[in-house]
Amino acid sequence: MMEFLQVLKRGLDQLSGHGGLFFFRANDVRVGTLVGEDKYGNKYYEDNRQFFGRHRWVIYTTEMNGKNTFWDVDGSMVPPEWHRWLHSITDDPPTTKPPTSHKFIWTNHKFNVSCFLSMALKCVSYYKHT
Repeated sequence: MMEFLQVLKRGLDQLSGHGGLFFFRANDVRVGTLVGEDKYGNKYYEDNRQFFGRHRWVIYTTEMNGKNTFWDVDGSMVPPEWHRWLHSITDDPPTTKPPTSHKFIWTNHKFNVSCFLSMALKCVSYYKHT
C-alpha cells in the first residue's frame, strides 16, 4: 500500500510541476530539482536518476522579447550561459559559477526568428498558375 501511495504522489508531483493539464506542452513528464532560472523566465531542472543526456532539461517561458512563445518553443531561446550547463559541457550552472563576460557577446539574447519571418515574407508558390 505504501508503495502505491509513493507512486501516486510522484505522478501528482509530475503533473503539478508541468502545469497540470498543460503538461503536454513539455512533451515529457519529469520530476527534478530546480537548478535555476534565467533572466527571461526559462527554468532549468536536473534529475541525476535519469541517464546521461536526459538528466537536464528546460521548461521554456511563455513570452520572450515581446512574442508569445507558449507553443512556438525553440532551442535558440536558451541563453549562451545556460547552454553550456544544459548540454553537459560544464557541471557548474551559471547560478553557482557565473561565466566571464566578453565584449563581443550581446547583452540581450534574442531567439531565432528567421523561420517565422521566412514563412510570413517569403511564401512562394512553385506551381504554375493556369
